[in-house]
Amino acid sequence: MSGSDNPYNGSFGNQMTATTSFGATPAPAAAAAAGSYITDTTTANFGKDVIEESRKQPVLVDFWAPWCGPCKQLTPVLEKVVNEAKGRVRLVKMNIDDHPSIAGQLGIQSIPAVIAFVNGRPADGFMGAVPESQIQQFIDRIAGPAGADEAAEIEAVLTEASELLAAGNINEAAQLYAAVMQADPENAKAIAGMAECMIAANQHERARETLADLPEELAKDAGIQAVLKKLEQIEEARKLGDPVALERDLAANPDDHEARLKLAKILNVEGRRDEAAEHLLLIMRKDRAFDDDGARRQLLQFFEVWGFKDPATISARRKLSAMLFS
Repeated sequence: MSGSDNPYNGSFGNQMTATTSFGATPAPAAAAAAGSYITDTTTANFGKDVIEESRKQPVLVDFWAPWCGPCKQLTPVLEKVVNEAKGRVRLVKMNIDDHPSIAGQLGIQSIPAVIAFVNGRPADGFMGAVPESQIQQFIDRIAGPAGADEAAEIEAVLTEASELLAAGNINEAAQLYAAVMQADPENAKAIAGMAECMIAANQHERARETLADLPEELAKDAGIQAVLKKLEQIEEARKLGDPVALERDLAANPDDHEARLKLAKILNVEGRRDEAAEHLLLIMRKDRAFDDDGARRQLLQFFEVWGFKDPATISARRKLSAMLFS
């Protein structure tokens, strides 16, 4: 599934226009002007270029000199790896012939020497013209593996989208889910969340289309399976009749367990989870043999869809445990 064939595009009055760039670190003005993440510094500017900047992101300082042969070997490889890191680290170059005092304070006795500064302090370093693979490993050690920031940002966006959906802000939640799907087309949480938005907007067929033809492993995801079960419950509830008529039947005959089970299913799809659970628990209290303990089985299916942490699940599970084990 890709952003271009996202079946949600165009829903809710063409409000699905949001795009988000994940994992991008804004470059400082000097680096942006140079088109890279690399600058030169002086003794006077070292505090600003290195110490202050390293409080925002890791800064590598390359101590070099024009006469140094190994420096000439290291420089193109180091600059290549830093630029490919796309802002995970900054590289600041210091010519020790022109500015020897900082290197002397750090005890650097041979060059090339690369020192990583993090939160205003030297954190790690290496000396010599090391291979590209070692430089990449060094940056991963200092800044974290590539993609770690993006993954954390995506997770934060998914959390915000879930909270928006729970609060009834369908459009805003859908925009965030769509943005994640652009960055990560096979993100199971985003796909399931998008389908939940469609369900909330009564676009049940589009929700089912969104979950159709997914790769096998993705289709097995617990969140996606829960949304599919929710769709099945909605479709089943549509066939169960008028809830007002069912309530009337129960008023006349409180032991009409079939009517009560149907009403519980309807209340569930209407979002009245606590009421749905109470009806099923009442059936269990009166007749565990009804439908071969069907009320308990139905309640467990509700739990699967509601999720382990849902307040309705927690409350009903507590009452169920008290009933079964008291």
